[in-house]
Amino acid sequence: MGRSPAAAAAAAGTAAAGPVAEVALTGDLARPGPLTVAALRGRRQHLARVEFACATSGERRHTFTGPLLHDVLLDAGPRFDPRRRKDRLRFLIAVRGADGHHAVLSWAEIDPDFGRAPVLLAVTLDGTQLDGAGPQLVLPQDRCGARYISGITAIRVDGGYPVWPDAG
Repeated sequence: MGRSPAAAAAAAGTAAAGPVAEVALTGDLARPGPLTVAALRGRRQHLARVEFACATSGERRHTFTGPLLHDVLLDAGPRFDPRRRKDRLRFLIAVRGADGHHAVLSWAEIDPDFGRAPVLLAVTLDGTQLDGAGPQLVLPQDRCGARYISGITAIRVDGGYPVWPDAG
């Protein structure tokens, strides 16, 4: 006999009272697809204690855990052109939240060979699981909280920026 939906949700580490949020991972990727907090929680976790200024609620201090955005996207297989030197530097990452809030990052910003920013797809906020709300984009290096996207619904990796012709 199968488990009830509530028991299955509890076994998966989600709140039985609500739906599980899903993130659409799309773009120039070999392996696009949906992401859930449970799947993100199964990855190597990093801790970030952050302080940032929020325009609506002032100074904020929080502790987040989650995998690095770079690692998650790298596993999705960004379609870098191996024939083009430093091709990954033309890729952009757009993140959208359930409330319509969005932000754009460059691949170089999160790449360990360049900016090395420890950007998280947080699965917990101050010890609270984010299964129902969806993961949160966390940029520990940002002093302003504008790029902290709550309830992420979509992440798009876009390398559709052609090489510019020589000026001259």
